[in-house]
Amino acid sequence: MLLNTDLHGQNIGRSMSCQEFISNLNGLQEGGNFPKELLKALYWSIRSEKLEWAVDEDDAARPEKARPAPQASKTSSPLLQLVQDPTVPTYKQGVLARKMHHDADGKKTPWGKRGWKMFHTLLRGMALYFLKGEDYGPEGQMVDEPVGVHHSLATPATHYTKKPHVFQLRTADWRLYLFQAPTAKEMSSWIARINLAAATHSAPPFPAAVGSQRRFVRPILPAGPAQSSLEEQHRSHENCLDAASDDLLDLQRNLPEGRSRSRELEEYRLRKEHLEHEKTRYETYLQLLVARLHCPADDLDLWEEQLGREAGGTQGPKPGLKKSHSSPSLHQDEAPTTAKVKRNVSERRTYRKVIPRRGRHQL
Repeated sequence: MLLNTDLHGQNIGRSMSCQEFISNLNGLQEGGNFPKELLKALYWSIRSEKLEWAVDEDDAARPEKARPAPQASKTSSPLLQLVQDPTVPTYKQGVLARKMHHDADGKKTPWGKRGWKMFHTLLRGMALYFLKGEDYGPEGQMVDEPVGVHHSLATPATHYTKKPHVFQLRTADWRLYLFQAPTAKEMSSWIARINLAAATHSAPPFPAAVGSQRRFVRPILPAGPAQSSLEEQHRSHENCLDAASDDLLDLQRNLPEGRSRSRELEEYRLRKEHLEHEKTRYETYLQLLVARLHCPADDLDLWEEQLGREAGGTQGPKPGLKKSHSSPSLHQDEAPTTAKVKRNVSERRTYRKVIPRRGRHQL
């Protein structure tokens, strides 16, 4: 069942290979190994034809017209069905430029696919839709595949300095997108509302797959929307934050030895990167949900204003801005003093042209 979910599930990423499937089952048959030929036949059988779940007798007895519609194929995204649902809330829409920076599992996108593209972007439910126009009616108007924002985190792209007002979006499958907004205010609004949608609709994660090899595997993040209230989501995220903080503290206490192999160091780096990201993500979710619960109205503009006031009250002056010493509000005694340092003769730079002795008579 786990192999069937890995090969044919909705999670986008690299599927398990036959050798990895066999390695994960080493030593699980009362201390011994299963026959390799049996595991190979099982793997390729499920890979070629996915397992169909059993149907209830009541469902089987129903006429064909009354049965629920079959699930979409693997090529079609289930997020396309949500855009037509009138009960799904719309958080924001506007024009954004998008750039793909990392593919699934954190692999860098090839250079030929990293170009900037302009879209009319719609944040509806737990997905970002990229449209030709401002209307989001039929599916044919979509220019590109939607991007799910469940279990994602949007932050300012401080490392990217080529364009202004750029923020990044780290998705559940570890993809990394860059988005450019028209203004700094719009960038902050997109970041807040994407994180709010993720905090509202992200269901609790499933435990990671267990194998005989001690390799780091990220938890399984369900793509289905959570059916909980905001208070229940707040409690769930709070429990996840406590668990991530405890795991990160235990990891920092058990540092790898100095003579550890490169594989162990890489495993430690991946675990630490994942736990730090999870800790930041759940802290952001809790902050936004608290502000949302304290907002009396359902107007997201009022929620943004309240969020901005709370952020402005807790933050101090920006470290990059310094007051001038000519300001009358500053005491001259507090001005920083600088000491002159005499350079050694060998450290002084000279721009005098050095002329060899043999060529001096030619000048």
